[in-house]
Amino acid sequence: MKKLSLFAGKAERRLNDLSLRKKLRYLYYFCILVPIILTDTIILYSLVSAEQAEHKREMQAIASSVQYQVTAFAENSALVSRSIYMDDSIQEFLNTQFERPSEYVSRYQDIMHNSLTEGIMGIDNTVITVYADNDTIVNGGGFIRLSEVTQTDWYRQYKERFSKTVVMFYYDSSEGRKSLFLRSLNRPLGSRKERFVKIEMDYSALARSIINTKYSYPVYICCGDEVIVSNSELNNLGENFSTFTLEDKVGLETDFTLYSAQLRVCVLKKTDGILAAILDNILLFVLLLLFNIFMPQILMNLIEHSITDRIFSLEQVFEQVNSDTLIKISGEEGKDEIGSLICNYNRMADRMNGLIQMVYRDQLKKQEMYIARQKAELLALYSQINPHFLFNALESIRMHSILKGEQETADMVQKLAVMERQTVDWSADLNTVKKEMEFVEAYLSLQKYRFGERLSYRIETQPECEKILIPKLTITTFAENACVHGIEGKTMPGWIFVRIYNEEDCFCIEVEDTGVGMEEAEVEKISYRMRNASIDMLKEKGRVGMVNVCLRLRMMTEDTAQFSVESETGVGTIVTIRIPLARTERAE
Repeated sequence: MKKLSLFAGKAERRLNDLSLRKKLRYLYYFCILVPIILTDTIILYSLVSAEQAEHKREMQAIASSVQYQVTAFAENSALVSRSIYMDDSIQEFLNTQFERPSEYVSRYQDIMHNSLTEGIMGIDNTVITVYADNDTIVNGGGFIRLSEVTQTDWYRQYKERFSKTVVMFYYDSSEGRKSLFLRSLNRPLGSRKERFVKIEMDYSALARSIINTKYSYPVYICCGDEVIVSNSELNNLGENFSTFTLEDKVGLETDFTLYSAQLRVCVLKKTDGILAAILDNILLFVLLLLFNIFMPQILMNLIEHSITDRIFSLEQVFEQVNSDTLIKISGEEGKDEIGSLICNYNRMADRMNGLIQMVYRDQLKKQEMYIARQKAELLALYSQINPHFLFNALESIRMHSILKGEQETADMVQKLAVMERQTVDWSADLNTVKKEMEFVEAYLSLQKYRFGERLSYRIETQPECEKILIPKLTITTFAENACVHGIEGKTMPGWIFVRIYNEEDCFCIEVEDTGVGMEEAEVEKISYRMRNASIDMLKEKGRVGMVNVCLRLRMMTEDTAQFSVESETGVGTIVTIRIPLARTERAE
């Protein structure tokens, strides 16, 4: 019970965060539309399922009927073959070795008159032929020597079956399609010489029987992959058996064995079965859609507009609370709870507008004065950063003008001009990394004139970082510190490396020098001042250039910039600044 109460509380809090329009929509969707769709879907599913079940029963009945027709077609030949097998006079006739043809003819005539063979030969358009391994037989009259057919395809197929009774569907290029029933006439205790009867069943009669039954589904009777008989246009006697390629359309498949022949009845699905069921009930579906979906939708829209439009009007006027006056709601209010709320709001607006004139405007003036003071403090930050490196640059120009000719002086003045343009123009505090690095290049070039072989430098900037905006003179200030406090105090040659790159989700600025380095206590002091840079620190005497830069970076990134200093005495110093990419801006 307690868990249920907690769940209800969470659900209520989530509903409180949703707009009224969404609540009404969810009410309509989950309490009206979804139940209606489920109900209609169940009805439609029931109709379709019933239709499919009926189709399946009909297909099963067709498959059983086709199987019965094919079996009955073969059973007539089976009965004839059994009669020949049981006839002792025929068995004796086949075993006899005739010395002369006349003796064979005389004996043949007696057999045909005194046995059942004469009565069954040629019934139902069947052709009965008895084959025997007896060279004294004269071919003709339904009896043939076995040696005449041992090389035929149908005989080889018959021997491969290893069965006494075989049904075979066979194609002969000269005679067309054949349906054969073959039965061995060898008795267990009789002669070991081979003899069998071949009954050529009427293939066209089987095809007509399947077609004339007028099945309502396409039916294919297959032996392996070959279509033996079908109620479609695949029963041409002069053509070879076609390959069955409609497996994906089979609705019901039945396998059965007919005298060692593995047959398969395939009943195809109707392509318009479900569609026909829907069309048969189209009026019912239209009525369900009209009364279960569209009518509630229209009513829901009317109720929604009646509620949400007026709530939206209230929301709009409350969004104007930052203006000098509260705006009254015009139009019909209505007599329900929302109308009463609008009426009370209008009365409140009249009373509040008078108080706003007295209090709000005075407070606004105080706020504007506070913002103006902050801007003045920021301008003071800007003004402090200019002189830090210009003195050293001018000193370099002075020294080189004394020691060298006019051309070098001109080059140095050109470098100085680049720097001067940056330091003088404070119309915008931000600069792209690309422009900032041009400034760093100019500054380090001037310092190269100053230090000569004692200073070497390398600047590396990833192309994707060039459009990122940073406060002016950010990188130059740290490059200046590397020159003045790192390289200048070292007698041996030194290097300055400036690297700008992206690392995972951070934008990184790295300035490294191989100068004199610092003690651990000095590193801790500088790290603290960088992480906690403030306006109060700028009021202190001493070096404030780096504090200035760190303060502006903290202000620009909402205090998410990270600063780190690594140094070793006699080895050098590395200053790294990391800014989350989400807090950076790019120039268009």
